[in-house]
Amino acid sequence: MLVDSQPDLQVVAEASDGREAIDVVRAARPDVVLMDIRMPVMDGLAATAELLAYPEPPRIVMLTTFDLDEAAARAIRQGASGFLLKDADPEFLLAAIRTVHAGSAVIAASATRDLFAQFTDASPRPVPESFRGLTDREREIFGLAARGLSNAEIAAREFLSEATVKTHISRILTKLALRDRVQLVVFAFEHGLA
Repeated sequence: MLVDSQPDLQVVAEASDGREAIDVVRAARPDVVLMDIRMPVMDGLAATAELLAYPEPPRIVMLTTFDLDEAAARAIRQGASGFLLKDADPEFLLAAIRTVHAGSAVIAASATRDLFAQFTDASPRPVPESFRGLTDREREIFGLAARGLSNAEIAAREFLSEATVKTHISRILTKLALRDRVQLVVFAFEHGLA
């Protein structure tokens, strides 16, 4: 009801378990999927992994009742565009759908610190060759974005236009084969670059 009450949003399908969700997404081809982590038949993590393997996958927001658990961290690692608590305010849920559709990512604010603790507790993995392909300027912008600075904050700090920062971020994401800024931050933490 909440989503359908918005003039710019439409529910195109619903599913009661992970297997059905895959079939429904395949048929309906939604732009954004709200995926419950815990579901019968196939859980949301397995369904998300399968959906993200498709060419041009939908953006997926994981929903959970827990503030943060290993499942939510795994979903972000797999490529989900974010996660929200099921009891999120209706306005926040609607804003999250729009934000994810626009290409950004959303993480429940209360869980951000815990999420990144999941990545800093592990020993860093070796830095991939793709990172070495970034220019010095791209590495500088990468570092600022990995620390959570917005495009406007990076622009002000580096005396650049927001459009230039956005272009740099887009190139960085492409070169590192990352979907969004959350994936950039995860990449930085996993490889000891933040």
